[in-house]
Amino acid sequence: MQLVKVGLCAYGMSGKVFHAPFLKEHPGFYMAAVVERSKEESKAKYPESTIYKSVEEMLQQADLDLVVVNTPVQTHFEYVKMALEAGKNVIVEKPFTVNTSEAEALVTLAKEKKLFLSVYQNRRFDRDYLQVQKILETGKLGTLKEVEIRFDRFRTEPSAKEHKENPKLNGSGALHDLGSHLIDQATQLFGFPEKMFADVFSMKGSAFANDYFEILLYYKNDLRVRLKSSVFSKEAHYAYTLHGNKGSFLQERTDNQETELVAGAIPILNKDWTKPLTQPDGILNYENENADSERILTSSEPGNYMNYYQEIYEHIVFGNPLPSPAEEIIQNMKIIEAALESFKEGKVIDLKDN
Repeated sequence: MQLVKVGLCAYGMSGKVFHAPFLKEHPGFYMAAVVERSKEESKAKYPESTIYKSVEEMLQQADLDLVVVNTPVQTHFEYVKMALEAGKNVIVEKPFTVNTSEAEALVTLAKEKKLFLSVYQNRRFDRDYLQVQKILETGKLGTLKEVEIRFDRFRTEPSAKEHKENPKLNGSGALHDLGSHLIDQATQLFGFPEKMFADVFSMKGSAFANDYFEILLYYKNDLRVRLKSSVFSKEAHYAYTLHGNKGSFLQERTDNQETELVAGAIPILNKDWTKPLTQPDGILNYENENADSERILTSSEPGNYMNYYQEIYEHIVFGNPLPSPAEEIIQNMKIIEAALESFKEGKVIDLKDN
């Protein structure tokens, strides 16, 4: 089996939870290097990985095929550019960059260097999102009229992460963070919208980056898709609400991969490794071919973030399609920028020329 040597740019929460465990357990990857500026925490679980004190040092000294840029978004442009110029393929955490111009410049550079650049949109592999895809493919909802996708939390106190909380830093706040997931899911399911309107602000006060957003996407055939996130949501809403001319589907947010990974779960390739559901997590209510109403409680199948890394491996070894290629994610960056403009100007933004 071809072994892909990988360097991890940071060993914080993202490195510990979303990347290192998968690189360790996938037989096609070898985590050859990891950057830890002041600590050596990775040594306990990954003694085979050489620790470097900076990204620059790792790129200069380590023998790598692939670099994972999982540092704060404000550093993504610098480190991705550095890795590409060093001749390395790159996976970059979401959000891709702080703005569209940076994203476009990196895509151009990757093409010039004949290297791949993929954005880690891991929530394409959540069980709840996969269930929505499955229901839509059945056609049971008919022509869609209204969709809402939410990602709510109850976190009324600011975190200690400066790069996420400081409103003076480009790329901080929920719109770039959770918004990059919801926008990606909307564009994957429904394509690029024609227009949009947004409300973006901080419920915790102006001293903090935005922690609330509501984005209304306008599509052809009068489809409306609403994306929403709040940190003052003590009681959960349905994460996905879809209404069509033949029925409705409601789906809870039940993917528990992040929670289990934080607790120490070991991800497995081609096998379910998360705890099974104890009860249904969705409701499908539709008119069948006899025009009779059917209301069904549905249960989603487990997701697996390992599938992202499997697709990366298959791209490297077999030339299969690259998961979430960076040029595809540029459209998401355009919607993020348009949302900020819409809120600032208080108007609907036409996206057809973007």
